[in-house]
Parts: sequence; structure tokens; C-alpha cells
Amino acid sequence: MAASCLQQVGLMGGTFDPIHYGHLVAAEEARDEFKLERVIFIPAGHPPHKKGCPVTPAEHRYRMTVLATASNPHFTVSRIEIDRPGLSYTIDTVTEFRRLLGPEPELYFITGADAILEILHWKDVEDLLRKCRFIAATRPGFPLEKLKDLKPQLPPEGWQRIHFLEVPALAISSTDIRRRVREGKTIRYLLPEAVEEYIRREGLYLS
Repeated sequence: MAASCLQQVGLMGGTFDPIHYGHLVAAEEARDEFKLERVIFIPAGHPPHKKGCPVTPAEHRYRMTVLATASNPHFTVSRIEIDRPGLSYTIDTVTEFRRLLGPEPELYFITGADAILEILHWKDVEDLLRKCRFIAATRPGFPLEKLKDLKPQLPPEGWQRIHFLEVPALAISSTDIRRRVREGKTIRYLLPEAVEEYIRREGLYLS
């Protein structure tokens, strides 16, 4: 992975089951707002918070992510969590990207504000906040006061490394798309056409 000249890189983590326009708009907004040279989408391999929950096989989620991001030259997709055995902890992923990209680029991990609420339960959170900044994507109207209990539990320098970004398209959800497919409802305009075609061709989310 070429690392030269990169100043700021976004790491977009998620299950992407399936990826939709909410994810893509959030990534593009983060790229523009934080002047990221590249956003790397990282489909989750074996996310610990999904342990015991049904998740579509990783190869399907990876291929849908590749299809969804193909038209944006600033977007790439990584198999790093899919190919790594064991549970997919963010600290392991960020540490590996730091090794691959070197010490220079500032790393921004893009995730949902709901996930930030749970960050104290993430593995090695203090080390994680030293190694990367976080961009917490929120939908309009998200009650940021929910985070008031989190702030005093983090060191000041850790809290300062969490940035919030409002993204209108985050009202779209993968859960709702899966439900719509299962109920035979349209999913048009909720996700890229190539991903919609892939879902239909592979018969995903029918049960």
C-alpha cells in the first residue's frame, strides 16, 4: 500500500450489510470537511458487538462495498479485517494501518455517533485515541447531549480527538433495507444501483 505524500487518511469501518448511500455520503462529507486524501472502507470481519447475530458472509459484503465505491477515485476497499482471523477489534485494524502507512498520515476513523457512545467498551480505547482521531457521523437531530456522560470519562486529550459531523443521508439504515428486501418492497434510491442488482442476483436478505 503506497503511503508517500499522504497527510490525512480516513478509515471507514462498518458491517456494510448492505452498504448504502448513508455510508457513502458520510465518507464523502468526511473527506471534504477534513481534507482526507483517501477514504478506505473496511468491511468488518468478525465484529465483537455482532457476536451471535446473523451477518451476511464477508465476501458478499466486500463485493457490494467494492461496487458501491468504484466510481469515486478517493475511495478504496480493504480486506484487512475479512482476512484476519479472530474477532475484528478496531485497535488491531488501526495498528495495522499505522504499520502499513507509516507514522506520517493522520488517521481518522469514521463511524456513527451511536458507536462513539459505546467507545469506552472498545478494546484498548486510550491507545486507540492516541493512534487515530474519530469522526462521529450524526444524523440531523441526533441528541448530542447523550454524549455528556461520556466526556468526563475520557482524558481531555482523548475527547478532543473526537469530531462530530452531521450527515442528512444517515436516516437510511441497512436494517431497513434488509427488511424491505424481505418484504418485497423497493430499495431503489437507497443504495447504488449496482449494489441493488447484486442483492437481487445473489438472492440476499430474502429470509
